[in-house]
Amino acid sequence: MKKIFYILFFIAGISSKGFTQAKQATAIDPAVKYIKFYPNPAVSAINFEFQHDFDRSYSFQIYNFIGKKILDIRTLNSKLNINLTEYYRGVYIYQLRDKSGKIIESGKFQVIK
Repeated sequence: MKKIFYILFFIAGISSKGFTQAKQATAIDPAVKYIKFYPNPAVSAINFEFQHDFDRSYSFQIYNFIGKKILDIRTLNSKLNINLTEYYRGVYIYQLRDKSGKIIESGKFQVIK
């Protein structure tokens, strides 16, 4: 009985994957990543690198886990190094926003001390 279940499960997986079309990434596609950050978890500093084709008018914010804005940068360069000496241990949320305030990308990182 288990073999039949696994065979049906395998066939269902192949048929559902075989007919799907590949989706192309666009600027408004949430799969497009503008930000690469490291290290995560971070101890004393964290680095954010923005793709070379991102809009320089975007703003970058960091919030603590209870929603208080910790950092707001309006003019971005391709690389950003943030010193974490004033940050407490915990999880922080980052957001990249366009000039109208719409969130382009969001994510989280952890500070450990």
